[in-house]
Amino acid sequence: MANSPAEAYAAARRRVAFPRLDEFAGGLPFELDPFQREACEALEEGHGVLVCAPTGAGKTVVGEFAVHLALAQGGKCFYTTPIKALSNQKYADLAARHGAGTVGLLTGDTSINGGAAVVVMTTEVLRNMIYARSSTLDGLAYVVMDEIHYLADRFRGAVWEEVILNLPESVRLVGLSATVSNAEEFGEWLVDVRGDTAVVVDEHRPVPLWQHMMVGSRMFDLFAENTTDGRLTVDPQLVQRVQDLERRSGWDRPRHGGPRFRPPARMDVVARLERDGLLPAITFIFSRAGCEAAVNQCVRSGLRLTTPEESEQIRRVVDTRTADLPEGDLGVLGFWEWRDALERGVAAHHAGMLPAFKETVEELFVRGLVRAVFATETLALGINMPARTVVLERLVKYNGEAHVDLTPGEYTQLTGRAGRRGIDVEGHAVVLWQPGVDPTQVAGLASTRTYPLRSSFRPGYNMAVNLVDRVGVAAGRALLEQSFAQFQADRSVVGLARRIDRNAEGLAGYAEAMVCHAGDFAEYAQLRRQISERERSLARLGGAARRAEVAASLRQLKRGDVIAVPGGRRSGLAVVIDPGDGPADDPRPLLLTEDRWAGRLSMADFPTPVEVLGRMRLPKRVEHRVPRVRRDLASALRETGIEVPSRSRRRSEAADDAELAALRRALRAHPCHRCDDREAHARWAERYDRLDRDTDTLRQQVAATTHSLARTFDRIRALLTERGYLDGEQLTEHGRRLARLWSETDLLTAECLRHRIWDGLEPAELAAVVSVLVFEARGDAAAPRVPPGPVSDALVETVRLWAELEADERRYRLERTREPDLGFAWPVYRWARGESLSAVLVAAETNGAELSAGDFVRWCRQVVDVLDQVRGVEGESSAVGAAAAAAVRALRRGVVALGTV
Repeated sequence: MANSPAEAYAAARRRVAFPRLDEFAGGLPFELDPFQREACEALEEGHGVLVCAPTGAGKTVVGEFAVHLALAQGGKCFYTTPIKALSNQKYADLAARHGAGTVGLLTGDTSINGGAAVVVMTTEVLRNMIYARSSTLDGLAYVVMDEIHYLADRFRGAVWEEVILNLPESVRLVGLSATVSNAEEFGEWLVDVRGDTAVVVDEHRPVPLWQHMMVGSRMFDLFAENTTDGRLTVDPQLVQRVQDLERRSGWDRPRHGGPRFRPPARMDVVARLERDGLLPAITFIFSRAGCEAAVNQCVRSGLRLTTPEESEQIRRVVDTRTADLPEGDLGVLGFWEWRDALERGVAAHHAGMLPAFKETVEELFVRGLVRAVFATETLALGINMPARTVVLERLVKYNGEAHVDLTPGEYTQLTGRAGRRGIDVEGHAVVLWQPGVDPTQVAGLASTRTYPLRSSFRPGYNMAVNLVDRVGVAAGRALLEQSFAQFQADRSVVGLARRIDRNAEGLAGYAEAMVCHAGDFAEYAQLRRQISERERSLARLGGAARRAEVAASLRQLKRGDVIAVPGGRRSGLAVVIDPGDGPADDPRPLLLTEDRWAGRLSMADFPTPVEVLGRMRLPKRVEHRVPRVRRDLASALRETGIEVPSRSRRRSEAADDAELAALRRALRAHPCHRCDDREAHARWAERYDRLDRDTDTLRQQVAATTHSLARTFDRIRALLTERGYLDGEQLTEHGRRLARLWSETDLLTAECLRHRIWDGLEPAELAAVVSVLVFEARGDAAAPRVPPGPVSDALVETVRLWAELEADERRYRLERTREPDLGFAWPVYRWARGESLSAVLVAAETNGAELSAGDFVRWCRQVVDVLDQVRGVEGESSAVGAAAAAAVRALRRGVVALGTV
């Protein structure tokens, strides 16, 4: 029998020689999976590759083969990751494989062997190299972008697209992504901008994953074992158990003394997992405090998961990892309690921990010495810490703005940690049942395979000046048009255009249906509309009637409605956050305006009834008191493309009466007024009007979407030109400075340097002032104290420059620069002056700052990063540059310097 075309092709592929791949595979302790071999073969043939596979499937093998190819060809390979912890881990892996002399590491605070043939780095470091035209790029043959799906991150995702768009054409790109449902769309875009790119998708988990739900002390399989039609169905025993508990506990009714359901204690869950042979386990708790509380509960209960020999091994690792910690800081760091928990086999893992503590936990967990980790979702970002079991306490998390349900993609990313390849036969995901959780909802999360990748790319100030400098305005606009964001936006326009075409057909049909033998019925219908609108307008002029109409319009508002606020300082677009539950005659909706003001307005703020202009989706809970939440929501509001309708000057009642009379005379004199079928024609005209308004809305959406990034780029250039950073297609002296500043507040930093408001500051004072440009408090706090004298004066000037810049951004309809946050100025000032960590953290708490040791180290390192940039653009021969260099030296000590080179 003749082979099928697919079999013939596969046989032909097997006959092709891949010597580099054979050499690479021969050094591996396992056989390559088909998707790994397919991707590696494409690389050896000279193609770029996008690999989409589940967590733990082994897609990093493809990135390691790119490293092997680069070394074999005498070229370079850069391996980029989204976070420093993953960079450190990958550096250790590659250095062990290829030798420390061959591999380098570049992150924001670490530099090891940066000129090596293989360099591991965070993605921002590569972006900065490209814009700076670094000579380190010479000879670059491959770039591996691990966790490339991170480009969907709304805070940092743009960096991934900047790298993809600006890499030299000769560089082969290897993208490693979690499984996404639009991999083909992403691959098509990569082909457009990078040339020939193979897309390899594999949805097979190498270790099967079993889904469970723990209800009280009982463990249930989430899905029934056998179904007649082969489809996944929820275990009926689980459904019955949940229904019985809900009926008995009455969780959704006011309590009347009946029993209330209590979920199992955390130490009981761990003990159950140990009894069933399901450790090691990661329990995801979506708060730092919750993770620490879980560890404390386990320790207080006497839980111990280690033998005396294992405890001794743990102590040796801890002593080695923390040998450089200052003795005087151990108490304030909670070192002794942390080590005691580790020796019991229990640990927390979250962003607020000291980096040295997190890295120790990671090493001990991978070695199987720590067997229960309570972690926030940051652990799911690619760090190699697989477990046998993953436990989810809740299916709701706080995303920095609001409490929201887990998405199917997030659920898959978290539970993907379960099942260690080569160790476990199967992995286990356990959801702890809470009152109100529907097993069917959990089953939907576990079985859904729709989690598309959405671009978050937006041009910024630094990007704009670098594009103008490198390629010019026209090519810069063209480059932005090639972004994945515009690619997706243009595809969405296709659907809108189809709706417009369908509407056009409907309009033609309605126009034909309302044809009148007596005359132009469209003209007659227009007169009827004008009369109706005028009569409604006159009715509003009465005081009581107007109040009633305004009140009625406010009561009808729904959450997510977009309206226009007339007049005053708060005029413009606003979105309804909460319609309010005030009295019927005086509703007071909670609104957020496009200028980031949030509060309740009353009928007095609306002279006429409110008209809903459109709708936008809101998170389940909006923390409107948090500045970052207001900023992001206001940005989303502006990006809806909804416009405030223009308002003509109100005319007098007498003029309105006269115009109404004239309109009625014109209506009666119109030939169609005598047509016997005029009411039937009028009904078709009303349908025509509704469809016409809908079509106009669609056209506005298309206009707002098409070339949207290029238009934003033009507005940014206009602002930069006005402020003296651009002169046509040339960068001014200030523009060249801005091109070398990489931060969220890049333009504000450049403005502070340009106006010399930091001149004369001592190193500690400069560190305090720079901190307001990077720090973001985790919640609302009272106005913090700041060091008096020069620091206070410089902060006043910094905030003044920000206010002027924000006004210009509003005028140019640009994303607003974040307001400076003074909450870290006092702690970093005291640290730079040489005070102890305990004194600084106590002072921070007294000053109202919620600051863990890990937070303190992270914010200090971000301040150091900006100070380093200031030193670079100003030069150490200048007073500000010298102060910045001295401030960096003053900050890089103790726990801040630990782990940096």
